[in-house]
Amino acid sequence: MKRIITMSMTLLLTLAVAAGVCSAEAKFGYVDIQKAMNLSDVGKEAKEQLSVKVKKYQDEINVKQDELKKLKDELERQGVLLSDSKKAEKEKDYSAKLKDFQRFTKDAQDELQTKDEELTKRILESFIKVVEEYGRKNGYTLIFARTGSDNIVFFDEKVDVTDVLVKQFNSMKRK
Repeated sequence: MKRIITMSMTLLLTLAVAAGVCSAEAKFGYVDIQKAMNLSDVGKEAKEQLSVKVKKYQDEINVKQDELKKLKDELERQGVLLSDSKKAEKEKDYSAKLKDFQRFTKDAQDELQTKDEELTKRILESFIKVVEEYGRKNGYTLIFARTGSDNIVFFDEKVDVTDVLVKQFNSMKRK
């Protein structure tokens, strides 16, 4: 339902804008935001930063998983040989380390997600400025953005300005 309303609003807005510019020639463009993020130098750098963090966390997670597995195996092997108090102590130790592990993995996921969102937001803000400047300089009426699951069903490849914008964005960021 929400999607239908959004599609209808987009269509109405497009028609209203198109009707408003009927006397003048309308010029439309299209930019694939995800493609721009993946191809831009800044986007590649951000992806590399995240990959380094992911690897660091994954290495730590692997070490902690190995420790947990060893503790569990030890508990299972020695469980029948241990006194009740020793067994309870080892089970408590295992439970505490399992909780720490779960907390660590959740914190790592949260930190990575926050960092990803922060980097994406910063890149998008800069990229939008490039799109706006390009649109003004080149006389565009509208430049649509494809952001993944949006309402653009079809577009002619001739109006895709993603590659041009990525080049401008890269050159702007190098300065």
